[in-house]
Amino acid sequence: MTKLLESIGKFGLALALGGGVVNSALFNVDAGHRAVIFDRFRGVQDAVVGEGTHFLIPWVQKPIIFDCRSRPRNVPVITGSKDLQNVNITLRILFRPVTGQLPRIFTSIGEDYDERVLPSITTEVLKAVVARFDAGELITQRELVSRQVSEDLTERASTFGLILDDVSLTHLTFGKEFTEAVEMKQVAQQEAERARFVVEKAEQQKQAAIISAEGDSQAALLIANSLMEAGDGLVELRKLEAAEEIALQLSRSRNVTYLPSGQGTLLQLPQ
Repeated sequence: MTKLLESIGKFGLALALGGGVVNSALFNVDAGHRAVIFDRFRGVQDAVVGEGTHFLIPWVQKPIIFDCRSRPRNVPVITGSKDLQNVNITLRILFRPVTGQLPRIFTSIGEDYDERVLPSITTEVLKAVVARFDAGELITQRELVSRQVSEDLTERASTFGLILDDVSLTHLTFGKEFTEAVEMKQVAQQEAERARFVVEKAEQQKQAAIISAEGDSQAALLIANSLMEAGDGLVELRKLEAAEEIALQLSRSRNVTYLPSGQGTLLQLPQ
């Protein structure tokens, strides 16, 4: 019985050791990932291991797993425009490594290649592109600026074995001095527009006054000519028209009573 237990113990120990060896000789590569094998005797292998479960030599080989899916990264940069204005820009980048160049990336840059490469090349490209435009052009030609940055940055990143799926400007602001200058310019334009309106209004009032004066002068001239031609007859006509108008207005008032001439006795008034 004792020998049987010893045999079972040895078998279990051997099985455990064998399981440990087999387990250490296997590694998994998840979906969207790739692996590079580092051999202690031969260095980094040129072959790139794809998704799935794979074998390696325990304690001799080691897998380095890379995420090959597109990942976002925001890179803020402070630079200067062509007219020497400070510009704050944030660039959003979707990047991934070139699968076939993973051994070279791991050997020359390291696993944290995005930390080492993207901030430096983004700053370099943004400074070069933004320096070609004035501050106003950066606003009015933003699409052109974004496209130029994308083209230059994509070309620059390819030398490091990186693919940029998307590059976009998500934030673009200027320094305090430029913002204040823009606000002052807008205020000045509004004041100029208001002054122009006042001048136009005064000019219209002037023209109206001239036209009115010319009309009065023409009317006076016509009246003078009529008096010269008709004598006092025109004056008498105007008096009659005025008296007729006054009588019409008084006739509509309830507080006015008309008495015939010479009828003062009706009111017991002395003659």
